[in-house]
Amino acid sequence: MPYVNDELHHSGWNACSSCFGDTTKKRNRLVLPCLSSSRIYVVDTGTDQRAPSLYKVIEPREVFQKCDLAFLHTSHCLGCGEIMISAMGDPRGNAKGGFVVLDAETFEVKGNWERPTHAPLQVYDFWYQPRYNVMISTELAVPKFFVTGFNPADLKKGRYGHCLNVWDWTTHCLIQSIDLGEETVPFEIRFLHNPNAAHGMVTCPIQGAVFHFYKMQDGSWTADKVIEIPSKKVSGWLLPEMPAFNTDIVISLDDRFLYMSNFIHGDVRQYDITNPFRPRLVGQVWVGGSIPKGGVVTVLEDQELDGQPDPFVIQGRRVYGGPQMLQLSLDGKRLYVTTGLYTPWDEQFYPEMVREGSVMLQIDVDTERGGLCVNEDFLVDFGMEPCGPARAHEMRYPGGDCTSDIWF
Repeated sequence: MPYVNDELHHSGWNACSSCFGDTTKKRNRLVLPCLSSSRIYVVDTGTDQRAPSLYKVIEPREVFQKCDLAFLHTSHCLGCGEIMISAMGDPRGNAKGGFVVLDAETFEVKGNWERPTHAPLQVYDFWYQPRYNVMISTELAVPKFFVTGFNPADLKKGRYGHCLNVWDWTTHCLIQSIDLGEETVPFEIRFLHNPNAAHGMVTCPIQGAVFHFYKMQDGSWTADKVIEIPSKKVSGWLLPEMPAFNTDIVISLDDRFLYMSNFIHGDVRQYDITNPFRPRLVGQVWVGGSIPKGGVVTVLEDQELDGQPDPFVIQGRRVYGGPQMLQLSLDGKRLYVTTGLYTPWDEQFYPEMVREGSVMLQIDVDTERGGLCVNEDFLVDFGMEPCGPARAHEMRYPGGDCTSDIWF
């Protein structure tokens, strides 16, 4: 990219399964909104998949002038031929949630998706389900506080979110807010892939929780906590109790399994969600985190482990950082993991990773009985990049994947 310090974070395609049946649409442009600069890159992946090239750069001033939004996060393509990107705040870093709309052919900024009087103060991730005429967005934090690192005191000052916001997909109006409780901080959200399913899951890292949200018979939406990973009592860390900090989830295409990364504890988990009201843990593997033996953190009380795990080493490379972004192969048998989150938070929690670079790992999945195993033959070491060390975040497949495709 022509600039540094943009903070390339999430990404999305110019077309996906929501455009099925439209022969004029091709999945050939990767849209990369930047969390720090609010710049948007468009990359040509169609001309040569092995040599992607920069197609267009949308400068921040265009987003600022047309939308008064900044701190861009999630990108989804829409069935109508547009691209929508969530924004966490205004250009000054104040709380102002909203959504930027791009033309998927020209990549011109068209304006805001939300109605002027219907914007919540906070927006982070979002997912839509057209058959139920609904979109649900999450809340993270007021950007000007989030960008300096995690300060637990900000939780008590209302600077972090705690609601799921339900939108009418047709009118673009906010119709309901589901309060998950203080200090929940809803993060990544996923509907089930079945377009007839009115169910989904959302992570809440501070509580180490996952909430199951679903539609009620009266047409409203509700959410129940269905997973809660116990915090560990520790010394030598930011707080006396260490949350799992489950920052990402992915749901298999058959809607049978949910995979979750615990960025601070250091494990990746597999849950059977055949019954979304009662997820069942069926796989777990440790690939880093803040509690390995010999580190600065001592675990004083742990409801799950008898002792601290060994440092994670693969192909002779000590892995610093914790599991963060996830992507699952379409057959569900290979789970890919990266270990970088966001620069100020990486610097705060894993300074060694900032110095050494992050990695990408492959975890082999037992799709019959459940179970996870690190593939020792696969390692992408971003510390070895020519302009590195680098830190990797989100992963995409050219043919579509489990976190970008939405079916009508």
